[in-house]
Amino acid sequence: MDKKSLKFLENYLNNASPTGYESNGQKLWMDYLKPYVDEFITDIYGTAVGVINPKAEYKVVIEGHADEISWYVNYITDDGLIYVIRNGGSDHQIATSKRVNIHTKNGIVKGVFGWPAIHTRDKAKEQAPQLDNICIDVGCSNKEEVEKLGVHVGCVITYPDEFFVLNNDKFVCRALDNRMGGFMIAEVAKKLKENNKELPFGLYITNSVQEEIGLRGAEMITQTIKPNVAIVTDVCHDTTTPMIDKKKEGLTKIGDGPVISYAPAVQNNLRELLIETAEKNNIPFQRMAASRMTGTDTDAFAYSNGGVASALISLPLRYMHTTVEMVHQKDVENVIELIYQSLLSIKEGDDFSYFK
Repeated sequence: MDKKSLKFLENYLNNASPTGYESNGQKLWMDYLKPYVDEFITDIYGTAVGVINPKAEYKVVIEGHADEISWYVNYITDDGLIYVIRNGGSDHQIATSKRVNIHTKNGIVKGVFGWPAIHTRDKAKEQAPQLDNICIDVGCSNKEEVEKLGVHVGCVITYPDEFFVLNNDKFVCRALDNRMGGFMIAEVAKKLKENNKELPFGLYITNSVQEEIGLRGAEMITQTIKPNVAIVTDVCHDTTTPMIDKKKEGLTKIGDGPVISYAPAVQNNLRELLIETAEKNNIPFQRMAASRMTGTDTDAFAYSNGGVASALISLPLRYMHTTVEMVHQKDVENVIELIYQSLLSIKEGDDFSYFK
């Protein structure tokens, strides 16, 4: 991974991009992608698509999602404390003692999720953090002071935790789920351009919004693109960390390679193409099974437009939906390589009958 790519990754991750407010992150992403694509498509809710070969009849999507979990201001007490509701799958148990950024028209307002001191809690009746007992303190003594700062019901709240590298090859930050997906598909486009590779189909590098609240961005953009094939990348759990049941969740681990999914939404021939590509190019990979649904944008693409051949390549990740999400640099590079080589493999079938 070169310095330009790493610098973009750091800037992209550090920028807040909560569900419904992804525009600033999408601008960064499009600026980076611009030299590697022919044109862009954007939709009314902010999904961004870089297109290579836009006039081609056959269309292949590679996709990640741009949004991150966050909170909404839900209620301000007379004493100036702020209670919240989720915007996406925000984890109430990790909130206490965290710093937050409240996004207002006047700019960022700093705050903290407070929590009663250990000395004051009844050990016999210890309460765990819950949505109804965590609240944000912005240093105000009443509701009027809070409102003067520009904070009101509906303001979105994010964590400020920034990118860093742990032990030389582990990337740590909030929002790796799934800003890493946006980064990896952009790197695929960059690699195609730098290696002067031409594809006989249109490639739609798609960074969807609103995945965290129900795959909504993918649901919308697939109707616009009407693709023939979709290769989606998202994250999955490193199940070797404590308190995860492998009998329930399966075995996947950071550092052991991309994870290829088996699921009803995954088209068998496309999945086998990914596996054959990995084996042919000596790319390490893992396997994962999903029962009814993948829970990713794969489901939205697969069941759209009368059916789209879709597959999922996941990046194993530790501590999902926390501010210290962690992935292995080798896995990131191997996901990029797997998508890249798979696109070149699709080139072998002139009539694309492989996916029919």
